[in-house]
Amino acid sequence: MRRTSDIAWTNGRRPSDTFDDEWALIEPLLPTPACETKTGGRPEKHPRREIVDAIRYVVDTGCEWRALPKDFPPWRTCYGFMARWAAAGVVGQIRDQLRKRIRRDMGRAPGAVATVIDSQSVKAAETVGKDSRGYDGAKKINGRSGTWSWIPRACRCSSWSPRLT
Repeated sequence: MRRTSDIAWTNGRRPSDTFDDEWALIEPLLPTPACETKTGGRPEKHPRREIVDAIRYVVDTGCEWRALPKDFPPWRTCYGFMARWAAAGVVGQIRDQLRKRIRRDMGRAPGAVATVIDSQSVKAAETVGKDSRGYDGAKKINGRSGTWSWIPRACRCSSWSPRLT
């Protein structure tokens, strides 16, 4: 039985590999290599594009870091870069830039301008005080309710995530 990592992909590329136009968008968003900073550092042993391709391979296939095919840089190296970039907010910046590009290509505004609000009701026991519960006439439930609201990043200053209000 052949493993996925042993299959020769079309043109020697995997479906998760970064295209040239994607790389042109991603590369400037990556932090400056340590060897090019004032404090200095060791030159990077592996090209950053190969590291980005390895990260995308893990995300695309869902494999474990240790199961990266041998033609990628070592898994510890790839994981280390991903962890540092995620902690520095680089992964979020890349996601935002790619999302803006996709929306622009679709003829939409770079950021979403909608708000979605949903609510849920949970039955409450008779031991729960009446001051902290109510009656949902539509669902015919006597209990507590919570409202979820999702407001896109374009509409607020904090990070993009669902909020319980």
